[in-house]
Amino acid sequence: MFITFEGIDGSGKSTQAKYLKERLSDDGFNVYLLREPGGTIISEKIRDLILNHKESLISDYTEALLIASSRYQLVNEIIGPELKKKSIVICDRYIDSTLAYQGYGRGINIKWLMAINKFSLNQANPDLTFLFDLNVKDSIKRIENKNKDRIELEGDNFLKKVRNGYLELAKDSKRFNILNGINSPLNLKSKVYEIYLDYKNKRQI
Repeated sequence: MFITFEGIDGSGKSTQAKYLKERLSDDGFNVYLLREPGGTIISEKIRDLILNHKESLISDYTEALLIASSRYQLVNEIIGPELKKKSIVICDRYIDSTLAYQGYGRGINIKWLMAINKFSLNQANPDLTFLFDLNVKDSIKRIENKNKDRIELEGDNFLKKVRNGYLELAKDSKRFNILNGINSPLNLKSKVYEIYLDYKNKRQI
Protein backbone atom coordinates (compact mmCIF):
# COMPACT_ATOMS: atom_id res chain seq x y z
CA MET A 1 0.00 0.00 0.00
CA PHE A 2 1.23 3.49 -0.88
CA ILE A 3 0.04 6.29 1.45
CA THR A 4 0.84 9.98 1.07
CA PHE A 5 0.52 12.91 3.47
CA GLU A 6 -0.13 16.40 2.11
CA GLY A 7 -0.79 19.92 3.37
CA ILE A 8 0.60 23.42 3.56
CA ASP A 9 3.47 24.28 5.89
CA GLY A 10 2.69 23.80 9.56
CA SER A 11 -0.35 21.59 8.93
CA GLY A 12 1.01 18.71 11.03
CA LYS A 13 1.31 16.21 8.18
CA SER A 14 4.89 15.18 9.03
CA THR A 15 3.97 14.41 12.64
CA GLN A 16 0.99 12.34 11.52
CA ALA A 17 3.05 10.45 8.95
CA LYS A 18 5.48 9.45 11.73
CA TYR A 19 2.59 8.41 13.99
CA LEU A 20 1.12 6.15 11.31
CA LYS A 21 4.51 4.64 10.52
CA GLU A 22 5.02 3.77 14.19
CA ARG A 23 1.52 2.27 14.52
CA LEU A 24 1.79 0.14 11.39
CA SER A 25 5.26 -1.06 12.40
CA ASP A 26 3.79 -2.08 15.76
CA ASP A 27 1.09 -3.95 13.83
CA GLY A 28 3.86 -6.04 12.27
CA PHE A 29 4.09 -4.49 8.81
CA ASN A 30 7.27 -3.62 6.95
CA VAL A 31 6.88 0.17 6.63
CA TYR A 32 8.99 2.78 4.86
CA LEU A 33 8.59 6.46 5.74
CA LEU A 34 10.01 8.80 3.12
CA ARG A 35 9.89 12.51 2.36
CA GLU A 36 9.84 14.65 -0.74
CA PRO A 37 11.90 16.14 -2.07
CA GLY A 38 14.45 13.69 -0.66
CA GLY A 39 14.54 10.10 0.53
CA THR A 40 17.72 8.99 -1.26
CA ILE A 41 21.29 10.34 -1.30
CA ILE A 42 20.79 12.01 -4.68
CA SER A 43 17.27 13.23 -3.87
CA GLU A 44 18.45 14.80 -0.60
CA LYS A 45 21.12 16.75 -2.48
CA ILE A 46 18.40 18.03 -4.84
CA ARG A 47 16.28 18.92 -1.79
CA ASP A 48 19.11 21.02 -0.39
CA LEU A 49 19.49 22.81 -3.72
CA ILE A 50 15.77 23.61 -3.94
CA LEU A 51 15.05 24.59 -0.32
CA ASN A 52 18.22 25.95 1.24
CA HIS A 53 19.70 28.19 -1.44
CA LYS A 54 17.58 31.17 -0.44
CA GLU A 55 19.52 33.74 -2.42
CA SER A 56 19.73 31.77 -5.66
CA LEU A 57 17.50 32.69 -8.59
CA ILE A 58 16.07 29.25 -9.33
CA SER A 59 13.38 29.65 -11.98
CA ASP A 60 9.96 28.16 -11.35
CA TYR A 61 10.41 25.64 -14.16
CA THR A 62 13.87 24.64 -12.96
CA GLU A 63 12.38 24.05 -9.51
CA ALA A 64 9.65 21.83 -10.97
CA LEU A 65 12.13 19.83 -13.06
CA LEU A 66 14.46 19.35 -10.09
CA ILE A 67 11.58 18.03 -7.97
CA ALA A 68 10.58 15.65 -10.77
CA SER A 69 14.18 14.42 -10.96
CA SER A 70 14.27 13.86 -7.22
CA ARG A 71 10.98 11.95 -7.44
CA TYR A 72 12.23 9.75 -10.30
CA GLN A 73 15.23 8.71 -8.21
CA LEU A 74 13.08 8.02 -5.14
CA VAL A 75 10.50 5.97 -7.04
CA ASN A 76 13.03 3.85 -8.88
CA GLU A 77 15.40 3.36 -5.96
CA ILE A 78 12.96 2.80 -3.09
CA ILE A 79 9.22 3.24 -3.65
CA GLY A 80 8.82 0.94 -6.65
CA PRO A 81 10.96 -1.93 -5.30
CA GLU A 82 9.35 -1.79 -1.84
CA LEU A 83 5.82 -1.82 -3.24
CA LYS A 84 6.74 -4.92 -5.25
CA LYS A 85 7.83 -6.51 -1.96
CA LYS A 86 4.38 -5.71 -0.52
CA SER A 87 5.81 -3.19 1.95
CA ILE A 88 3.74 -0.23 3.10
CA VAL A 89 5.26 3.00 1.82
CA ILE A 90 4.36 6.31 3.47
CA CYS A 91 5.54 9.51 1.81
CA ASP A 92 5.54 12.97 3.37
CA ARG A 93 4.59 14.92 0.20
CA TYR A 94 4.39 13.51 -3.31
CA ILE A 95 2.88 14.45 -6.69
CA ASP A 96 0.04 16.49 -5.16
CA SER A 97 2.59 18.82 -3.56
CA THR A 98 4.00 19.52 -7.01
CA LEU A 99 0.56 20.27 -8.41
CA ALA A 100 -0.36 22.46 -5.42
CA TYR A 101 2.92 24.36 -4.98
CA GLN A 102 4.38 24.55 -8.47
CA GLY A 103 1.02 24.40 -10.25
CA TYR A 104 -1.45 26.47 -8.27
CA GLY A 105 1.21 28.34 -6.26
CA ARG A 106 3.72 29.17 -9.01
CA GLY A 107 1.19 29.20 -11.82
CA ILE A 108 2.84 26.47 -13.92
CA ASN A 109 0.50 24.63 -16.29
CA ILE A 110 -0.90 21.53 -14.56
CA LYS A 111 -0.87 19.44 -17.75
CA TRP A 112 2.83 20.24 -18.25
CA LEU A 113 3.59 19.22 -14.66
CA MET A 114 1.71 15.93 -15.11
CA ALA A 115 3.57 15.29 -18.38
CA ILE A 116 7.04 15.67 -16.86
CA ASN A 117 6.04 13.66 -13.80
CA LYS A 118 4.59 10.81 -15.84
CA PHE A 119 8.12 9.41 -16.05
CA SER A 120 8.92 10.18 -12.42
CA LEU A 121 5.85 8.37 -11.07
CA ASN A 122 6.48 5.25 -13.15
CA GLN A 123 2.97 4.03 -12.17
CA ALA A 124 3.74 4.40 -8.45
CA ASN A 125 0.47 6.18 -7.69
CA PRO A 126 -0.83 6.69 -4.13
CA ASP A 127 -3.61 4.44 -2.90
CA LEU A 128 -4.59 6.72 -0.03
CA THR A 129 -3.86 10.41 0.58
CA PHE A 130 -4.35 12.40 3.77
CA LEU A 131 -4.72 16.15 3.28
CA PHE A 132 -4.34 18.23 6.44
CA ASP A 133 -6.16 21.45 5.71
CA LEU A 134 -5.14 24.52 7.69
CA ASN A 135 -6.04 28.20 7.57
CA VAL A 136 -3.13 30.21 6.18
CA LYS A 137 -3.08 32.48 9.26
CA ASP A 138 -2.62 29.42 11.48
CA SER A 139 0.06 28.11 9.16
CA ILE A 140 2.03 31.37 9.32
CA LYS A 141 1.69 31.42 13.11
CA ARG A 142 2.96 27.85 13.48
CA ILE A 143 6.08 28.43 11.41
CA GLU A 144 6.85 32.01 12.48
CA ASN A 145 9.75 30.99 14.75
CA LYS A 146 11.11 28.40 12.35
CA ASN A 147 14.24 28.88 10.24
CA LYS A 148 12.25 29.00 7.01
CA ASP A 149 13.36 27.39 3.76
CA ARG A 150 13.20 29.10 0.36
CA ILE A 151 9.61 28.08 -0.36
CA GLU A 152 8.31 28.84 3.15
CA LEU A 153 9.61 32.39 2.69
CA GLU A 154 7.08 32.98 -0.12
CA GLY A 155 4.50 34.29 2.36
CA ASP A 156 0.75 34.15 2.88
CA ASN A 157 -0.51 35.01 -0.62
CA PHE A 158 1.48 32.11 -2.04
CA LEU A 159 0.21 29.77 0.69
CA LYS A 160 -3.39 30.79 -0.03
CA LYS A 161 -2.96 29.69 -3.64
CA VAL A 162 -1.39 26.43 -2.54
CA ARG A 163 -4.13 25.69 -0.01
CA ASN A 164 -6.85 26.40 -2.58
CA GLY A 165 -4.97 24.19 -5.02
CA TYR A 166 -4.97 21.28 -2.60
CA LEU A 167 -8.70 21.65 -2.05
CA GLU A 168 -9.31 21.69 -5.80
CA LEU A 169 -7.23 18.53 -6.25
CA ALA A 170 -9.13 16.80 -3.46
CA LYS A 171 -12.46 17.47 -5.21
CA ASP A 172 -11.43 15.33 -8.16
CA SER A 173 -9.96 12.32 -6.37
CA LYS A 174 -11.56 9.65 -4.18
CA ARG A 175 -8.22 8.77 -2.58
CA PHE A 176 -8.14 12.08 -0.68
CA ASN A 177 -9.21 12.30 2.96
CA ILE A 178 -9.37 15.88 4.23
CA LEU A 179 -8.66 16.41 7.93
CA ASN A 180 -8.74 19.68 9.84
CA GLY A 181 -5.13 20.46 10.74
CA ILE A 182 -6.18 22.64 13.68
CA ASN A 183 -7.34 19.56 15.61
CA SER A 184 -5.15 18.07 18.32
CA PRO A 185 -2.36 15.70 17.18
CA LEU A 186 -3.82 12.83 19.21
CA ASN A 187 -7.27 13.34 17.70
CA LEU A 188 -5.79 13.36 14.21
CA LYS A 189 -3.64 10.33 14.99
CA SER A 190 -6.73 8.28 15.86
CA LYS A 191 -8.65 9.52 12.82
CA VAL A 192 -5.81 8.71 10.42
CA TYR A 193 -5.55 5.15 11.71
CA GLU A 194 -9.33 4.74 11.55
CA ILE A 195 -9.39 5.87 7.91
CA TYR A 196 -6.47 3.55 7.10
CA LEU A 197 -8.26 0.55 8.62
CA ASP A 198 -11.47 1.37 6.77
CA TYR A 199 -9.61 1.58 3.47
CA LYS A 200 -7.70 -1.62 4.17
CA ASN A 201 -10.89 -3.55 5.00
CA LYS A 202 -12.70 -2.33 1.89
CA ARG A 203 -9.68 -3.24 -0.21
CA GLN A 204 -9.77 -6.81 1.08
CA ILE A 205 -13.47 -7.33 0.28
